[in-house]
Amino acid sequence: MSTSVNAGSRLDRLPIGPFHRRIMFLIGIGMFFDGFDIYLAGTVLGVTLKSGFSTLPQNAMFISATFVGMMLGSFATGFLGDRYGRRFTYQFNLLVFGLASLAAAFAPNMAILIACRFVMGFGLGAENVVGYSTMTEFVPAKTRGKWLGLMAVCVVTGLPISLLVASIVVPEFGWRAMFVLGGVGALIVWYLRKSLPESPRWLEAVGRTTEAEALMQAIEKEAAQGQPLPAPAAAATVAASSELGTLFTAPLLSRMIVGSVCLITINTLLYGFVTWLPVFFIKQGLTVATSFSYSLIMALGAPIGSAIGALTADRWGRKPTIIGASLITVVLGIIYPMISDPMLLPAVGFALTVPIYVLVALLFGVYIPELFPTEVRLRASGIVNTLGRGATIVTPFLVVMLFEARGVAGVMALMIGLLVVQIVTVWALGIEPRHRSLEELKRDDTAPGVLKEAS
Repeated sequence: MSTSVNAGSRLDRLPIGPFHRRIMFLIGIGMFFDGFDIYLAGTVLGVTLKSGFSTLPQNAMFISATFVGMMLGSFATGFLGDRYGRRFTYQFNLLVFGLASLAAAFAPNMAILIACRFVMGFGLGAENVVGYSTMTEFVPAKTRGKWLGLMAVCVVTGLPISLLVASIVVPEFGWRAMFVLGGVGALIVWYLRKSLPESPRWLEAVGRTTEAEALMQAIEKEAAQGQPLPAPAAAATVAASSELGTLFTAPLLSRMIVGSVCLITINTLLYGFVTWLPVFFIKQGLTVATSFSYSLIMALGAPIGSAIGALTADRWGRKPTIIGASLITVVLGIIYPMISDPMLLPAVGFALTVPIYVLVALLFGVYIPELFPTEVRLRASGIVNTLGRGATIVTPFLVVMLFEARGVAGVMALMIGLLVVQIVTVWALGIEPRHRSLEELKRDDTAPGVLKEAS
């Protein structure tokens, strides 16, 4: 059997079909439970506080443990994924999350629940890194943005669904049932994903060419469905270095800067604004019921915004969409604190949520995994995700300080400042991967002196 697999070009020439939809389902449903559980905290902690199971400081510890776990999970999974493969790492982190979620359902006290949540956070942080990166390595270049954006839709759909499920399940069965649902769902997906193939690109990159060739032949047979396939492009003639140090030297250093700035910005937007909306509304004088109603209306902007990001990434390009959505968010962020009318407030808030989640789809799902070559993709993604998750640890303290000093306007000033930095960074240092193979982008990495967008 020939071992000159040329996996990247052969994957890029495949027609979209049942094979890609199966991969999308196996990865996407795991990502859905990732999103479901991230947003579960808001529904559970209110009940544990009201019942006396937890105190307010313990609730804060619960949230902090989640983000610390996600930060460490993001970091560790990058090294595991590049060393042991995408499939192994994906299954490992999902098993960790599922078992910890079931353990949380039976926690006898809040201290044990916080410990379980830390372990769950580790699995959640890992899932986010390896899920998007794995899908990146399977989808053809011409439709990669669309499919990765749809993965983000799977994640953010967990926001309104977790709110809806909690409103039905918690009053009847209690808060523990939410952890049972998340854990059982994760373990079911873990079983289903035993059929998920390893990434041929990764197998080839680490020298396991015989396995890569056998897998590519099986994939081509399934994807072609008896029809002749177009000839693949020529194989890449140069390999990128797998050494960690290359991430911190030109040309990958500029991509690390772009990835870090983008993920710090979007994590701060999510956990410094979106998740604080119920608190902002109540502090502005609305009732609890009205606050949650407004929050639910705005939450509907999450899947809509992510879907827009998915559908525009390949048409408009990554850089124009990121910069355009950031500019719209800045404009609406300036307007939002000025709104006091009870009818306009949720409407403008919904309009503001949509471009934020366009950025969620583009940054988490599409752009960051494309920035780095296969040899170091998970490690690089893990490091920049670690920095992004790390920002969420300090964000609550900044939000409280700014809100007490300047109200919502103070919070939005921080968000706008970060968005401006993001716009300048993406414009100056960002690359444009639209319709370009991962191998073509890798050749840019190995070209000397490349610190600017490739033509």
